[in-house]
Amino acid sequence: MRLGVDLGGTKIEIIALDGSGHTCLRERISTPTSGYDGIVAAIGDLVLSAEAKLGACGTVGLAIPGALSPRTGLVKNANTTALNGRPLAADVSHALKRRVRVANDANCFTLSEATDGAAAGCNVVFGIIAGTGVGGGICVGGRLVEGAHLIAGEWGHNPLPSPLAAEIPGPACYCGRHGCIECWISGPALAREFARHAGRSLPPEAIAKAALGGDAAAVAAMSQYIDRFARSIAQVVNILDPDAIVLGGGMSNIELLERELPKRVEAYSFTPELPPRIVRNFHGDSSGVRGAAWLWREDEISAGLPR
Repeated sequence: MRLGVDLGGTKIEIIALDGSGHTCLRERISTPTSGYDGIVAAIGDLVLSAEAKLGACGTVGLAIPGALSPRTGLVKNANTTALNGRPLAADVSHALKRRVRVANDANCFTLSEATDGAAAGCNVVFGIIAGTGVGGGICVGGRLVEGAHLIAGEWGHNPLPSPLAAEIPGPACYCGRHGCIECWISGPALAREFARHAGRSLPPEAIAKAALGGDAAAVAAMSQYIDRFARSIAQVVNILDPDAIVLGGGMSNIELLERELPKRVEAYSFTPELPPRIVRNFHGDSSGVRGAAWLWREDEISAGLPR
């Protein structure tokens, strides 16, 4: 049995998968507001409770909104700031008295979709999380590629490619730079640009719906947004040339993206023979927690077992 835990800012979710990847249990609780120790205790309680209900123990994988420093083993870059600088993997392992594998939540999303989701059977997969922020992950041969500093796939903090004069220097990003991709293609970025040009406010999905209905301001905002998204993905295609790109996060619910991005990315990429395969995720908001459960799958791949 494989157990996956997805730690978010507002909720902690657990899933149990059997050997075939079928869901045996899925539960969620609110993330404790009492601080780091409360979060560690809640994760431990969730795992032990799930195992008691199922009458079996399993491997445990944990998805977090950050990464573990390969130098110190401490959490870094987490937007759940109580985790930063803390030995989360060691503390959860100690609480459960077994090894726990920890990975970034965008990486877990990508692993899930590459294992048995929208990109199942693909060799090279790039996963995109586009919502309040923009993240990404890379999976090759069924394994995550995390990089020497565990920042592989973090395309959201590259500068917007081929910026127009009006896009320089670009909005300020929380990372301290200006004009990061995240500042242009996140959900808040679309809402901001629409409000600036239209003089009224709408949430991202409402903007997309209005564009389909012919609203001129919404059409212009969506066209500009998709163009920036395509420029950004084309840069990834030129470097990684993935078999599939899987869209996740709240922005993936906008159907225009899946329809319009492939041909625009093809136009910006370095002479691909066909438009890149860009698809919406299969597992929805279950993908991150499922990917956490699959983190121990690498042992089976190393042993030469079927993916």
